[in-house]
Amino acid sequence: MTLLNQLRTRRRRLGVAAAAAGLLAALLTAGPAAATPDPGDSPATGKEVSKSARAEAAEAIASGEIPGQDQIVHSANIEPLVNIPKDALAGTNSDLAFQGRYAFAGNYDGFRVFDISNPRAPKTVAQVLCPGSQNDVSVSGNLLFLSTDSSRSDSSCNSTTQPATEKSSWEGMKVFDISDKKNPKYVAAVETACGSHTHSLVPERRDVYIYVSSYSPSATYPDCQPPHDGISVIKVPRSHPEKAAVVNFPVLFPGEGPDGGGNPGSPTNPGVSKTTGCHDITVLPSKDLAAGACMGDGVLLSIKDPEHPKVIDQVQDNVNFAFWHSATFNQRADKVVFTDELGGGGAATCNAAIGPDRGADGIYDIVGKGDKRKLVFRSYYKIPRHQADTENCVAHNGSLIPVEGKDIMVQAWYQGGVSVWEFTDSSKPREIAYFERGPLSTDTLQVGGSWSAYYYNGYIYSNDIAKGFDVLKLTDRRTDPAKRVRLGELNVQTQPDYFD
Repeated sequence: MTLLNQLRTRRRRLGVAAAAAGLLAALLTAGPAAATPDPGDSPATGKEVSKSARAEAAEAIASGEIPGQDQIVHSANIEPLVNIPKDALAGTNSDLAFQGRYAFAGNYDGFRVFDISNPRAPKTVAQVLCPGSQNDVSVSGNLLFLSTDSSRSDSSCNSTTQPATEKSSWEGMKVFDISDKKNPKYVAAVETACGSHTHSLVPERRDVYIYVSSYSPSATYPDCQPPHDGISVIKVPRSHPEKAAVVNFPVLFPGEGPDGGGNPGSPTNPGVSKTTGCHDITVLPSKDLAAGACMGDGVLLSIKDPEHPKVIDQVQDNVNFAFWHSATFNQRADKVVFTDELGGGGAATCNAAIGPDRGADGIYDIVGKGDKRKLVFRSYYKIPRHQADTENCVAHNGSLIPVEGKDIMVQAWYQGGVSVWEFTDSSKPREIAYFERGPLSTDTLQVGGSWSAYYYNGYIYSNDIAKGFDVLKLTDRRTDPAKRVRLGELNVQTQPDYFD
């Protein structure tokens, strides 16, 4: 039996304390505002688990069923190369982007630039202090874009936190000039309704379009009154980025009533988030397509006209999905993987009590042609290793691994670690490799783990919320062909055509 199968078998035997189930139930019944925050805002952070749960974790660690605190375990076909701890930016690590020999790592305090020309020894090139969660980052040419989805006193990098009810409150997109990677310069800011939780680029030759995803956490936010069922479209002229501006606000969920046309959530669909905007949109420019993960809905969009995206199909899963979080197309654009961030990323959901179908990936085939295409559900995928009740774990950000003729991706699962899995047969997904650390704590639920895990030019890069920047190497014949694919730039929410 291989190491992977041995650990899978052991981890499946791990029991789950009733206290953990109670904690998750409290999170999911508190209403949409409590169920949907990303790490750093999670109400579960630091919550002490019961004595029985602590005793069970200690027993599981002693027996080898789960790794010890901070212990690294991995399948035989993944090699951990290096970890770079957090430095000047001490906040929550968030998303990643890549360009040439550089990696750009978001952090709630700003962003960090790494030289990854030697993946075994990345070097810090710059650390830019510019607070404002989540600080998801993307790059295009000489421009870097940073999302701000927390109430700030103004649009500068010297801003302070303030209540969203203040009239001077600012949230939105920031633009930097990164022609000098050692000295990024702040050049523009664009305020957007509800701020910018995440964003996606649709890069054109002369301009960059940005789809800004945001949603209403509660009706108390003055610029987030429901219905907030659209996205902000920003146009950034490459030659004059200081002229960046919102050019459209397409409504994706038109409908009657105060909540628009999206999923109504509780009490109609208990445990499912009410749709008041989108969390994340992934675009596939080569196919003029986008997939939106929009709280209670998954949508397929045509982006032939980038200023005016339109919905082709809309699906819901009121049985197993709580919060549609992100999306990934396969290369042929006949499948899309949606993630469910059950518990807002701050709960222990990778356990027997939750099961294999919730807090998982949903795999959908795209059938039909043109504007008549439909999303058809095929199966769920979830990591097969149970985690401790003190480990936040749920499906999160990942990317394709470019193997022609195969559908393989790498994905972050917070403290569930990094999973490499195949969905070539969309009804029978399977894991082929993994990397993870043991719990940050065996006494309290501490938020940590891999926020984003992406494949770029032969290596896997993971931005760990608490532990820093990890570089991993895959040594598997099934993924070896991907080493021949080289990219000059990668923003995962703007999927490239790897084999064009």
